Amino acid sequence: MSLWLGVPRWSALVARANKSFPLRGHGWTGAGHAARTDFRSLSKLSTELAFAFLDCEFGGLDVEIHDLTEVGLILTDARLEESAEAQWRVRARPDRVSPEAAQIFGYDEELWAKAPGVRQVLTEIVEMLPKDRKVIPAGQNVRMDVIFLERAFKSCGIPYPFDYHVIDLATLFYSWSLVAGEPARAISLRQAATTAGLLGSGGVAHRALEDARLTLECFRHYIARLAPREPAEMPAPPSAPSTSESAPDAG
Repeated sequence: MSLWLGVPRWSALVARANKSFPLRGHGWTGAGHAARTDFRSLSKLSTELAFAFLDCEFGGLDVEIHDLTEVGLILTDARLEESAEAQWRVRARPDRVSPEAAQIFGYDEELWAKAPGVRQVLTEIVEMLPKDRKVIPAGQNVRMDVIFLERAFKSCGIPYPFDYHVIDLATLFYSWSLVAGEPARAISLRQAATTAGLLGSGGVAHRALEDARLTLECFRHYIARLAPREPAEMPAPPSAPSTSESAPDAG
């Protein structure tokens, strides 16, 4: 297990975002649609919640026939300030890793054979989580990660440690696209990161911790750009079809 502790300054993250998307007054400006947000109000957010930004790699997409192969986790508070991160390879059965998945995340049978078993990994995850608050899974299409983790915890007889709610980047990105008036071409991590200018030349890494980190940075980017707008700044709604266009064919 690789564990890192640290709490980056939220104000520095906001400053970097504002440098890329200059703010002028209140609301939204220019093509970047940057929003002025009163981040002082974030201090009032619940201290009873923590977020676990998750990304898992699998031997395929079917929980019944594929194994969990990698877990990346970044813990934050409700303001998205980090407290810890960790990543694990998970020992997987070769016959439960499809050739397609192996190519995507770089599976090496010899390397993964030396990885800790799923029970050890799950135990270390539980030990890492704060015990004094609800820990909500967060991620991109995090439903898939939750499905595999729930199955693994159940199979090992370990109580599932996360809250039953989740928050998902896909929903946040789509909401931003509606507010910004910029229709989303897709709701993938690749599209969200590309639109935010956060995706490097190598594309999405398909490694658990790197993808969890990219997802968290996308969360910060889009949250910083969601703010109230004046009615005149809102995108015009689509025009309703005329009566002749919407009436059924009488013939």
